[in-house]
Amino acid sequence: MDAVILSAGEGKRLRPLTSTRPKPMLPIAGKPILQWNLEALKIFDRVVLVVGYKSEKIREYFGDEFNGIKIEYIEQKEQRGTAHAVSVVSGRMDGDFLVMNGDLLISSKLVDNQLKNHSQHNPSASLSLLKVSDPSQFGVVELKNDKVMSIEEKPKYPKSNLANAGIYIFSQQIFDAIKLVEKSSRSEYEITDAIDILINKEKNMVHGFECSGLWMDIGRPWDLLDGNEILLNDRDMMELKVSDEAEVEPYSVLKGDVHVGKGTIIRSGAYIEGPCFIGDNCKIGPNCYIRPGTTLGNNVHIGNAVEIKNAIIMSNTNVGHLSYVGDSIIGENCNFGAGTKVANLRFDEGDISVRVKDKFEKSGRKKFGTIFGDGVKTGINVSIMPGISIYPNAWVEAGSVVRNTIFSEEI
Repeated sequence: MDAVILSAGEGKRLRPLTSTRPKPMLPIAGKPILQWNLEALKIFDRVVLVVGYKSEKIREYFGDEFNGIKIEYIEQKEQRGTAHAVSVVSGRMDGDFLVMNGDLLISSKLVDNQLKNHSQHNPSASLSLLKVSDPSQFGVVELKNDKVMSIEEKPKYPKSNLANAGIYIFSQQIFDAIKLVEKSSRSEYEITDAIDILINKEKNMVHGFECSGLWMDIGRPWDLLDGNEILLNDRDMMELKVSDEAEVEPYSVLKGDVHVGKGTIIRSGAYIEGPCFIGDNCKIGPNCYIRPGTTLGNNVHIGNAVEIKNAIIMSNTNVGHLSYVGDSIIGENCNFGAGTKVANLRFDEGDISVRVKDKFEKSGRKKFGTIFGDGVKTGINVSIMPGISIYPNAWVEAGSVVRNTIFSEEI
């Protein structure tokens, strides 16, 4: 059986991070989301990536083979919905095949369970399901004795609390069903409508089962922080260790599970609490404090008297001395001027809202700092208020208090 990962979407809700990269290439715990997914599909010999937006980033990173898996690419030139995305692999699959959304974070345990369940029932299609508190945000499934009776995309009045997890195994019949799908209210061709056609055809059976194993939908910026924390605390998913090729100077403290990559220098006086991940060729300290839940990419510099807490800082970024970054996602090639401070808590301790597309959404977090696109630079003594986004290549004047989104000319 082959697998297909739908990786063509732009990920507008994750801007400014996706202004310069496709959503599946956003890093969590030291790896792009798509790499975590390919590792979960390790039992497959061939994976087809349906790509579109900034596809060159994916091709350059993974090439034609990854960890023994043959990688093939199919371009979805227009993103016209999930059913359309699946349709572009027609004629490229033999027999049954697995399909998953490229913005999910899953474990190999979940994939193994789905394959086992599908082989036991041999349906026209099988779906992974999960119980959720607000099913109206998902495709909602009505189940009877493991048989899917109905599926509806984001209904106003859900019939159950079982949500479609976005991981499927299809027979070749799905391609005939897709041909009958009409545009939805969102002007897209939905894979759930194709599944509904299979449900209502005689002699077909669509099977559903509840997920067992890691599953997470990365749809909003704060989901990256949640996923980062989950992975850093999961020893089945990742091993945190200090490389033999790293240098840890005397009077540094590494407490708990800390990963330090090759070529990285931890200078005297650094205090690092795990779980945290520090990539290759980083310069840490002296006299800095890195707190749990932090992931640093490759070639990151954390200067003197800097504190980092529960943040993702991508490769080639410099956080200058006397700065604080908490509960934030920082892009590549950014530079923090000395004394830059990120606020991550409101005075009233209420939920922090973040700009998603053209409106503000509550993050559900009492602590959330900032989001930097790639190439952002701040002058000295800049203060950034909670939930603020700054778009790629923007420059923030020294001494500024940033209270609103900063857009760059490129956006």
